[in-house]
Amino acid sequence: MDSLILTGSNLTLEDVYQVAYQGRPVEIAPGAYARLEKGRRIMQGLARGGKAIYGFNRGVGWNKDQDIDEDFFETQNRMILRSHSLGVPPYNTDVEVRAMMVIRLNNMLIGASCASDGLANIYRDFLNHGITPRIPRRGAVGEADITTISHMGLAFVGEGDVSYKGEILKAWQAMEREGIAPYCMQLKDAHTIILSNCQGEAMAAIMACEVEKLLKVSDLIFCLDYEGLNGNIESLREDVNALRGLPGQIACAARCRKYLEGSYLYESHPDRALQDPLSFRGGFTITGSVTDALNFVKKILHIQINSPSDNPCIMLDQESLYVTSNFETTSLAVGVEMLSIALGHLSRTLNYRMIKMCAPEFTGLTRFLAPRDGSAHGYDEIQNTYSSIDAENRSLINPSSVDFYHMQGGIEDHASNLPLVVSKGLQLVDNLKYLVGMEALYAAQAVDLRDNIRLGKYTRIAYETIRATIPELTGNRNVFEDIRLAYELICSEELLRRIEDA
Repeated sequence: MDSLILTGSNLTLEDVYQVAYQGRPVEIAPGAYARLEKGRRIMQGLARGGKAIYGFNRGVGWNKDQDIDEDFFETQNRMILRSHSLGVPPYNTDVEVRAMMVIRLNNMLIGASCASDGLANIYRDFLNHGITPRIPRRGAVGEADITTISHMGLAFVGEGDVSYKGEILKAWQAMEREGIAPYCMQLKDAHTIILSNCQGEAMAAIMACEVEKLLKVSDLIFCLDYEGLNGNIESLREDVNALRGLPGQIACAARCRKYLEGSYLYESHPDRALQDPLSFRGGFTITGSVTDALNFVKKILHIQINSPSDNPCIMLDQESLYVTSNFETTSLAVGVEMLSIALGHLSRTLNYRMIKMCAPEFTGLTRFLAPRDGSAHGYDEIQNTYSSIDAENRSLINPSSVDFYHMQGGIEDHASNLPLVVSKGLQLVDNLKYLVGMEALYAAQAVDLRDNIRLGKYTRIAYETIRATIPELTGNRNVFEDIRLAYELICSEELLRRIEDA
């Protein structure tokens, strides 16, 4: 894979995913080094002219009134890293941390940070040599993720732990194996490292990626379930949804129509209901709502990963710097909470569809979709399992962005809790993979019980993929294992790969 050239201004979420998931190497555009040099020159010139600069010749937080002499910059950098490294486990995944590094490196290259070339290069080298700092997931409140991503700075100077080729090593050991010397902090490098929202932004980017994939497979399983129900799909019509005009709803309806191409549901049927319950009739409108919320999050993310969070912020064109609040992430945090609430609707809708599919008076099939020969109970007690997961999901969608204290002598009296907000969102997405997997069990079993129906072009692929992993429920076998296999199938993305190949 060709190297991704970082400029500071045109990083896309797809770029982030390629670096984070696939290990795409990165390089720094020559023009970016020129901006870094100009930013340093501006800040150093202003400081030597007597201007007080937060985090440079003055302390940080409540210590903003403390003078820092230029001779003590290296000492001050190490003090900042060690005093601010306060995160607590569990740890971010390697994928999430790689996303953090590429995001922070990119917006550092704008030139607003007073970053040294060496600092930019150590981010690049860690990414390209597969050295991934161990970053605690908890401890930051989202007004720059100072107490967690400071652990990244410790790794750069050879302290703390890293993930390297499947092992957890001391940072200096991995660096020694790759021929990288521990970095010696210059200027305000430590402050540049910690004054970033890259932890929350990276986690939000990964959540966005996972939600996008989840929506595609959820719509696919919904369509297969609808075939198992023998449902009325008039609500999917293009003209009907265009009349409403909601972009997410329109997109998801179109996707479902594609999945159902050639299905028997497009033909009349004497046993079909005039109208189905809303969890079926409007299933695609729920994923449409999630899509609309997701697009808002992606829009804010695109802005943030290509703009500086630094305070103070160097204005290259004016050769000056100003105090900012550009580390504020409330828009993104609130957007992620909106996305989580929309996912909560999806969670509840999945449960209601599964409950409906167990009722013979509704489906015309057996109770709990049990085998007709009575050899098994079908999916009866599984209702406890998905009800429990949905209850957990309800707790995960409770807002956290408004829960904060004032700190640092009352100066820092606002926070967004973005890392916590996204951490809960990621857990919610994982829980939903279980629920979508369970609906896949129901859908395939209903199709089997309905006998020789003509499935859609893509729902047929979904059915065959499910059945290649999980056989029809007959006899008295442990459904626990089916749930595990269904969850792993959703996580593997095999369903999506087969659909895309087709």
